[in-house]
Amino acid sequence: MKYIVTVNGNRYEVEIEAEHSEVAVSNNNAAIEEVKEPSAPAPIVPQNVEGEVISAPMPGKILAVKVSNGQTVKKGDLLFVLEAMKMENEIMAPKSGVISGVFVQKDANVNPGDKLASIS
Repeated sequence: MKYIVTVNGNRYEVEIEAEHSEVAVSNNNAAIEEVKEPSAPAPIVPQNVEGEVISAPMPGKILAVKVSNGQTVKKGDLLFVLEAMKMENEIMAPKSGVISGVFVQKDANVNPGDKLASIS
């Protein structure tokens, strides 16, 4: 968790990595505020996947979703833009067909093997 700590009028941003850590203030001249970070959208968990599954090749963040359910695509069409290690990677359609499911949305964090979409 990230906190803004103010000590004697000076503001410092600190991060505490251990979960369930306790934060205590021992100085009357100090104040602590928790920094709220926006959470990434949760991936959509597919139930019954029809067709060929397109998976994330590496961990990263989905910057753009260029397809929707029912859309017809050709082999090589751009489906997603995935940011990994500060580089934009284009995820292309492996074959021509119809998108039978889109399982992620913009700003979602993905791991290798996570299902992005399916194509029939």
